[in-house]
Amino acid sequence: MNLRRDVFQAIADPTRRSILMLVAAQSMTAGAIASNFDTARPTVSKHLQILTECELLRSEQNGREIIYHLNPNKMKEIADFIEPFRQMWDEKFNKLETVMKVFQNMNNK
Repeated sequence: MNLRRDVFQAIADPTRRSILMLVAAQSMTAGAIASNFDTARPTVSKHLQILTECELLRSEQNGREIIYHLNPNKMKEIADFIEPFRQMWDEKFNKLETVMKVFQNMNNK
């Protein structure tokens, strides 16, 4: 059964975010990825399966090993989705900073 996974649920997990950071630095085998965690290999394999199903990682068979690569196109899709929210919050924080400066100036007089 192939469940459709939500990319944001996938990246909500701190272990999966750590895996993405590792693989972003360099492509790695499942064993190399698992060696960075204090969890059982099957647990890491499940995380890799979820990240692959969400297309955040690509897997490539190399002999008997599977090498995992970051999918930059999918990461860009996520960044593009988040960007308007980041801009909105930047504007809100800038307005708050302006109000705080006015308040400080009023108190310093």
